[in-house]
Formats: sequence, C-alpha cells, structure tokens
Amino acid sequence: MNTIHVVCGDIAAQQLRAAMAQAQRADPVLVLRDDLAIGPLREIDENERQRAAFWQRVAPSAGRDYAGELREALVSLQRLVEGDNAVVCWHGDSACDQLMLRRVAFMLRSTPARLNEIALRGSDLSPAGHASDANRRTSVGMYSPDVLAQRFARIAPISLLRIGRLSLEWRALKQVNTQVRRWVHNTFEGATFAEIDDQILARAPVAWTPMAAFLGELMPRIEGFFATDSFLLWRCRELGAAGRLALRGDTTAASACDLRLE
Repeated sequence: MNTIHVVCGDIAAQQLRAAMAQAQRADPVLVLRDDLAIGPLREIDENERQRAAFWQRVAPSAGRDYAGELREALVSLQRLVEGDNAVVCWHGDSACDQLMLRRVAFMLRSTPARLNEIALRGSDLSPAGHASDANRRTSVGMYSPDVLAQRFARIAPISLLRIGRLSLEWRALKQVNTQVRRWVHNTFEGATFAEIDDQILARAPVAWTPMAAFLGELMPRIEGFFATDSFLLWRCRELGAAGRLALRGDTTAASACDLRLE
C-alpha cells in the first residue's frame, strides 16, 4: 500500500518528488496550493466559492481557474479521507505549512492512526545546522532534495491527543474573521490587511521606483507569514485606488509598473 505525502505548493512538491527519485520511492504526492495564511477560511471545507472569489480579487489577471483548482483540492481531500493509505504531512515552520497540517489533521480526525508527519526545522536548511537558522521561517520548498531524501527515515505518527488539538485549532481558525494569519512563537496571531498596508506605506519611496524592486525588498520584511509578490501587488493596487499610493503602468504585473508615495 502506498503512502500519500501531502505538501503545500508546487515548489515543495517538485523538491519532494526529486527526493523520492533519490530514495527510489514512488509514493503519490498530494499538492495543496491554496495559501491559507491570507483570506477567509469559514467555508473552505464545504465549497470553493468564498476562497475563489478572494483569489480572483488578489490576482484577477493570472489566468487561473481558481474555482476549479479549489474544487479539485476539496475532491482530493475527500478521497484522502475515504482511503486507507498512510498519510504523511510535510511541513516547515511557516504559517501556510502549519495551517495545512491542521487542515489535514481535521480531515483525518476520524482515522487518526493513518496520520504521520515530517517536521522540518530552520536548522535543517544547512548541513552545519547553524544556531542562527533555528528560528528561521521555513517551508518545505526551501529544502534541497538531498535533505528531504534523508527525512524519509524520520516519518513519525502524530499522537491522537495532538491530532485532536490540531483539529480544534483548525475549527477555531476557520470561524475567526481574520484577514491574515501569522505564525509567531508556535502560535497563530491574527492581523489585518490594513497592518500590511501600513508597512507598505512606511517603506514606499517618494520617487518613482520599479514595483518589482520594491516588492523584492519588502517581502522578507513581512513577519509571521510568507507574503507573496502577487498579494503585496494587490495591496498596492488597493492603496492606489484609495489615493494613498501613485502607480503607473500595468498594475497587474509587478515587472510592468512603478510606484511612489502619493
């Protein structure tokens, strides 16, 4: 019987599949692409409408069928629930990975003996395991296939008690009307888009500056979750619409527009 491995994002899946090739494994990989750190979660396990509408606002020109992708994810999770395979959740120390872990634990709460995990730490990023990496925010896609291949031997079951706690946390996180979920000191903290907007305005240049360069400097400064360029570009568009930022060019593509303070 195959073990199903669950990861968050295409890069993580790519790295894990390369690790499997090294380890001569051919297990299936379930890729969950939704960035759970931002946007509404209340209806996420019932239907795709709320999340699809949110992503359509964030990146309307991406050419993606958000409703279809999210519907496919729901079907895949339901198949996971109905199956009898062992399941391994691979997660780093980031908001999206930790939310994915809780969602999968919630889905498999009725068959807890199936659920296992690989917990990747910041110190795993380098062979020397430098102390400075210990508290680093990480996701599975940041690790090399060599490192991931060595972790198959560390697959560990998640205790019944912990699965119950993770499931309860997921229920609670879905019900709270939080726009942003930060992972800080092993717990979730809620934040608003307005807080992110304040950080954008605090660092926005007074002279016209390429958006891509600005976002490249801003992304690592956002704490508690991995803020993507598409998410931050959306917030810049919203600030432009509110008259708080000046934008020029094609504001749907970071590489094709500039910004400055209004």
